Amino acid sequence: MRILLHIALTALLVGCTTQAERTAQAERQVDQMISVYGPACEKLGYKGNSDPWRDCVLSLDAKESTERYSRYPTSTTCFGHRGFFQCTTF
Repeated sequence: MRILLHIALTALLVGCTTQAERTAQAERQVDQMISVYGPACEKLGYKGNSDPWRDCVLSLDAKESTERYSRYPTSTTCFGHRGFFQCTTF
């Protein structure tokens, strides 16, 4: 029983990330957003490293993420009879 508990605890600890790893991941994501959308926002007329420029970078990234994830096909299934339908979309 103790061996099973130790194995489960070890597996749990191996799967966890530290705060430093999560911070480094977030910094890499921000650096990638800046390198991709920063020049576009400057071409749109925003001064680099200003608050409106940062808002532009964030909004372009959010727009691209929304477009990327909304393209997945959906399926709608309806059943019932005339006048009453129950439809489910997923």
